[in-house]
Order: sequence, then C-alpha cells, then structure tokens
Amino acid sequence: MGTAQSREDRITDSESDEGYEEEEEEEEEQYDDALSDHQNTQSSSSTSTSSGGNTPKAKWVISEKLTSYSFTKENGDNDENCWVLEVGTKVRVRVSTEMQLKMFGDQKRVDFVDKAVWALKFLSDEEYRNFVTQFQNCLFENVYGMEASEENKVKVYGKEFIGWMKPEVADDSMWEDADDLSSGSIPVKGNRELMEEFEEAANGGVQSLALGALDNSFLVNDLGVQVYRNFNRGIHGKGICVKFDAGGSRIGGSPSSSTPKKALLMRAERNMMLMSPENEGKPNATGLKQVDIETGKIVTEWKFEKDGADITMRDITNDTKGSQLDPSESTFLGLDDNRLCQWDMRDRKGVVQNIATSDSPVLHWSQGHQFSRGTNFQCFASTGDGSIVVGSLDGKIRLYSKTSMRQAKTAFPGLGSPITHVDVTYDGKWVLGTTDTYLVLICTLFTDKDGKTKTGFSGRMGNKIPAPRLLKLTPLDSHLAGNNNKFHGGHFSWVTENGKQERHLVATAGKFSVIWDFQQVKNSGHECYRNQQGLKSCYCYKIVLKDESIVESRFMHDNFAVSNSPEAPLVVATPMKVSSISLSGRR
Repeated sequence: MGTAQSREDRITDSESDEGYEEEEEEEEEQYDDALSDHQNTQSSSSTSTSSGGNTPKAKWVISEKLTSYSFTKENGDNDENCWVLEVGTKVRVRVSTEMQLKMFGDQKRVDFVDKAVWALKFLSDEEYRNFVTQFQNCLFENVYGMEASEENKVKVYGKEFIGWMKPEVADDSMWEDADDLSSGSIPVKGNRELMEEFEEAANGGVQSLALGALDNSFLVNDLGVQVYRNFNRGIHGKGICVKFDAGGSRIGGSPSSSTPKKALLMRAERNMMLMSPENEGKPNATGLKQVDIETGKIVTEWKFEKDGADITMRDITNDTKGSQLDPSESTFLGLDDNRLCQWDMRDRKGVVQNIATSDSPVLHWSQGHQFSRGTNFQCFASTGDGSIVVGSLDGKIRLYSKTSMRQAKTAFPGLGSPITHVDVTYDGKWVLGTTDTYLVLICTLFTDKDGKTKTGFSGRMGNKIPAPRLLKLTPLDSHLAGNNNKFHGGHFSWVTENGKQERHLVATAGKFSVIWDFQQVKNSGHECYRNQQGLKSCYCYKIVLKDESIVESRFMHDNFAVSNSPEAPLVVATPMKVSSISLSGRR
C-alpha cells in the first residue's frame, strides 16, 4: 500500500466560507443600496440565498432586496403548536437547531438553512437584536413546550445553572484560567496545515474503528477485523483480515447474527471485546465475544446477567482512559438505558473463570446501579482515574465519581437535544457532548468552600457553574456536508498521561471530518465569540472532505505525535476506505 498524494484541495478552513461580502462585492453594493432607501420600514430586511445546491460551487444570490419576516404558531407533526419562521414568500421553516442559525452582530445579519442556505440582513441593530431574541424564545418554547419566561427557564435549568440561561452573567473565570490549570500542556503554535498521508481500501462495510496505543489498530467490517500497523504518520494495512471462527460460525457468532458494531481493546491490546446488537436498528446486546487477537479465536462468549436474569447493554467502555494498556485488566464498564455498572470476567472469588468447563460463562456484576425511573442513558466515557460521564436522551450530562455509580455528583441540564456521544479529557476537567446539530463543551472545574479547585466528578459544583460553549458548523458547511449531515462521535485527542493536555477536538458530519483547536475554543477572547447573543458558539475549524459519509474520525494516541507536529495523526474511516491525516504541516 503506497502513500497517497497530498489532497489539500479536499481539506478546507471554515473561515474561507465567510466571504459573503468579499465574494459578492457587486451584489453587496446593490444590497446596501436597496437597504438605504428603506431605513424606516418596520420588520423589514433583505434576503440572499446560496445557489448551486449543496456543492462547493454554490454562491450567494440576492433573493429579495426588501422583505419581511414573522414568527407564527402552527400545528406541528404531532398536532402540537410550534413556532415557525416565515420570511417573505420563499421561507417557511420550523424554529429549531436544525436551521443552524448563525449570528453576525457586526453585520446585522443571520444565516440559516432551509433546503438552501439563506442570509437575512436587517435595517437596524435594534431590529437585528429583536429578531435574535424572538428566535431564541421561540426555540425554547418549541423544545420545552413552555413559554420562555424567567420562571420557566429556572424550572428547566435549575438555579445553579443561571449561566446556562443567561450566558452574559455567567462566571467565565474557569475558562480564562483553564490553560494555567492544565500544567504541562504545550500550546499549538502557528497555523498548521492538514495533509493526507495514507489512504487505503477498507474492504467495505466498515462498522467501527478501534485504535490502539501500541503496535496495531483495527477496523471492524462485514468480513471480519482488518489489522493495521501504527506509525507516526498514521495507520498502514498489514494485509491481515481476522475472520473469527467459533464452532464454524463467522464473526457474528451465528450465521444470523449482525456484524459487531462495538469493538473494545483490553489486556494490553491483546484481547478485543466485540458486541453485536440483538435486534436490527437497536444498539442493545445480550452479550459479547472475547477475542484473542494473536490467534484470531473467540475464546469466550459472555452473557450479561443480573440476579439470574438476562439483561442487555447498549454500550461498553474501559474502566479508565488508559486501562486497555493494562495486561491484567479483567473489568470493564457497561451502560444500558437505565443501568450503569462494572462487569468482571472473574468469578466472585476473584479467580478468572475456566472457559473450558463453563458452558455459558456469565459476567459478574461487580458494582453499579439499576435505576427505577427512565434515565434513558445513551452513551458514556471514563476519565484517567475511572470517573464516568454519561449522556442521556433528554440532553442531560451526568458526572459520577469513581467510588459510586448510584448518584451523580453533578448533573448538567440538557439544551434540548439528545446526547448521542460523549467524551471527557484524561484529567476530567472538560466534557464534550455530541448532538445532531452541535457539540457542547463543558468545563467541570469549580472552587469549593475551602478555596480548592475541583472537578464536578468529585463534588457538587454549587452555583458558580461556567456556561458551556457550543461547536457548530456554519450554515453553508452544514448544507455542503450532504443529506446525512448530523454530527456524531465527537472526541478529544487521546492522551493517557497526567500533565498532558488534549489539543484538538474532532467530530463527523456527513462527508466531513471537522477539527477544532481546543485552546482556541477555550479562549474567551476568540473572535468567534464577539457580537454573539446567548451561549458562545465557535465556528473556526478545519474540514477533511471525503467522497462518502464518514463512519468515524479519531486521533491516534499521543505516542504517535512526531516532534514537528502539534498532534498525533487523525484516522478517518468511511465504509470503503481508511485515511490518515497529518497535522505536521507542509513539506
């Protein structure tokens, strides 16, 4: 497999899409002329749309030089009243985060998506701010089913989270001090370029990516598990496809079983846990298979069981960020809709079960809790010390200490969208939640009554909780990402050592792999945050574009960051290919 040529034309910077005035200077002059004649027209504005469909050749075209807008209440799909935005005769869209509305306060303008990308420019700053306030109030009511009053906002967010409903009064000091608290972190200097190093065929049907911190990484697909060699410039295929046999059956365990959707490395990356959904369309599984990577054999087929009854799990993960490197690791974490637990592959006396004499080995429920009410857990992740963060269908993000899974130390309120994936930094100071239309970055740091700085995993955070920050695509990029443009799988870069700080964040949206500079997002003085109303939203990122929808994007372990690079390579997997992207700059 050879090295691919650099495809820098497929790797772009989000800032290049903001040339509304720059690219259309002539149209903008006409646009301003139209506005100057109608300065006193109430509820009026001008609209432009991006023509050319969702292709890179799309450009701005003036739709109406003078128009009007209104927010009206109508019956929705479920016969519930919902707010709709109407602009002139061409735009009628339900107020939601799917509009990807972006504010340009200095230009008195908003951009949003409704089948195309629209720009709406206002005649005065007062009218612009009035529109934004109305939009946010309508969005709140559409999401929570209640008027956006102060009383109702307190009901939704809680008194402790005043900064979430009034970001302008939030205590941002923890964001300001974040770099000082991250001792040993190395700032990223200069404007680094992205460059593709390797691209290889993945033999189709890629379901998941399991990156190793040692010699190898793995892709799970319809044929089996593809083995890749780790290098400091990315992963390179070894030409090995492990097709596991267990009683003559293929990787799924039986001919009717589905391809595993989850792969977890354990025991110094010599073992792999594979979990397949019990029913198509649902992630929950009744058990998993333990594979010896060196021999390619399924050594055990485990069942999930509690108090003699079969149960299911929707996700599994390692006890800590670095425990997959532990050769003696015998426990891992499990999550179901209303369960959070730790599984032990040893029997109750602490001895590893004898697989040869056990017909159907059962994992031991080591610790955990089965919640009686609907928590609707969706995803989880662990820190370097074993604390756990859990994301839920209602958008809540809960922090559990390493000593108790029964009650969350801190529960952050939802912002209206389900959390589909969650990650956390090694030190537990930052949590990244993924929703369909944005990522939410949360600072867990707080100062206790004794003046000590702690994280929300170790204690209740009180009432000085920093407001979160949102990471979004611009409306144009959201449109260009393709039909399947929902965010999924947001991750920090990967470190497993105290004192080292993650440097980037990555998420997938359609054909895009989107990369943010972590330090830039944390900087409260960042230019993205100027002239914004509501929660701070960052739109400065780099995009890696692929020919098909991306399955997963992950940074390799920090071990593989070379001396002239601010980051280890990024691995991007599509159903048919796997690519390695270097951040080490042009050569």
